[in-house]
Amino acid sequence: MISTSVAESTPFFGNPLDLVQEIVAANDWTHERISEEELSVEASGRWGDYRLEFLWQEEIGLLHFSCALDIKPPKRRRAAAYELLALINEKIWIGHFDLSGEGASPAYRHGVLLRGIPGLSGEQIEDLLEIALSECERFYPAFHLVLVGGKPAEQAIAAAMIDPVAEA
Repeated sequence: MISTSVAESTPFFGNPLDLVQEIVAANDWTHERISEEELSVEASGRWGDYRLEFLWQEEIGLLHFSCALDIKPPKRRRAAAYELLALINEKIWIGHFDLSGEGASPAYRHGVLLRGIPGLSGEQIEDLLEIALSECERFYPAFHLVLVGGKPAEQAIAAAMIDPVAEA
């Protein structure tokens, strides 16, 4: 569970990256505030490391978020990766996975429009982080099976959708 030092659920006014940075610091995640509009974060998961990027575009009131997996798809597996992306994106309700650019890692992406509302609460940021990280953890094995193991997308997604009963 994501922890925060923000106790109240009232909206945070101003740059939402300030609130995100506070939550990231409360979780002891390595992070760098690149500019007033960009925050980069590293978080470890069960299967690998994740690189989280937050971009704030004040002029349109958009907080864009991405969470990249630490798997690089070889060129020969890109078609299978796109097939897997289609299967995964059918199964999630918030955000989406994609491959952006040549040699890019799979990434979960989501944008939050804030125009016309007072701001985000700490709980909303926590939800965004929890959803993104849980979806990355859920589908990491499928990406690994397809991109590294050479398995077909249908087989990989079936394996990822199995809910374990207990942990050994």
